[in-house]
Amino acid sequence: MRKGHFIWEDAQGINHYVYEWLPSEGINVKGIVQIAHGMAETAARYERLASVLTDQGYAVYANDHLGHGLTAGSPDAVGKYGKDGFHAMVAVMGQITLQIRSLFEDKWQSGESTERGIESKHLPLYVLGHSMGSFLTQHYLVSHMEKYPDHVQGILLSGSNGKEGAALNAGIAIATLEAAFRGDHFRSLLLTALSFGSFNNHFKPNRTPFDWLSRDEQEVDAYIDDPYCGVVFTSGYFRDFFKGLKEIHQAQHVNRVRKDIPIYIFSGEDDPVGGHGKGVRKLIKAYEDLGVQDLSYKLYPGGRHEMLNEINRAEVMQDITAKLDEWVEKNNK
Repeated sequence: MRKGHFIWEDAQGINHYVYEWLPSEGINVKGIVQIAHGMAETAARYERLASVLTDQGYAVYANDHLGHGLTAGSPDAVGKYGKDGFHAMVAVMGQITLQIRSLFEDKWQSGESTERGIESKHLPLYVLGHSMGSFLTQHYLVSHMEKYPDHVQGILLSGSNGKEGAALNAGIAIATLEAAFRGDHFRSLLLTALSFGSFNNHFKPNRTPFDWLSRDEQEVDAYIDDPYCGVVFTSGYFRDFFKGLKEIHQAQHVNRVRKDIPIYIFSGEDDPVGGHGKGVRKLIKAYEDLGVQDLSYKLYPGGRHEMLNEINRAEVMQDITAKLDEWVEKNNK
């Protein structure tokens, strides 16, 4: 695997850090995977998946979202960004897609395609979103793909959830009020507790506050030890995020999702974000009712929130690769 990165500057002058993982010399590039990471983590945590995917001929890109990782710039800045952060992160995802497409067009036109092993000028591109990134991707399914219908050939959703009830409206009200009185950049222990406080209850006795992430204790400890992970987020973030969650499950949004785009949903059966399977099944049913033509899913017994960091992660990554290979084969017919 060849590792690199680039910086993409948005219209506001914010530099977005983008990881690039390419197949080793001699391995043809047959597809591209763009990753949208979760809340309070970084894109760097997906290097292990990138290593597996690049071995199979996929170029992999992942940006640190606004207020995250090296885009934030320092741990102190994590969780802070301007107004309307949810839509801003989705918009950046779309711009990164454009940038990736441009990179491969340039390689093709400059004659680097032979050197880089690029199989086609129009490589299929797939977006994998985890947790917060899965909700951003659900919005991206409409906001980006209506503008650029040929850019993406498949969507993978990890650690996701379906439509939430009255608690979400209450969260919006509390976050809006707190942000109004204490400021958008106030680090909210209250909203953190309301959002994640119950997640560990299912796994008592608890070793750490983040046992709900994975059964692999080393992976949980690595998350805790990373200064860019597990940060308490701000009132402004929660307000915008909750509003985004509400929007993606409203009928006027869901009904605009293209039914011809393949969707693969995978989750841990014990993931509290997905309601221990109930919320994930609700999301699956919503896409079934919508009439998505190529919808597949897998729930892993005993799995928690981060299936890519679970004790059976080799199986999970093998399943992802198999799904991508299936889509590439269909795309090439």
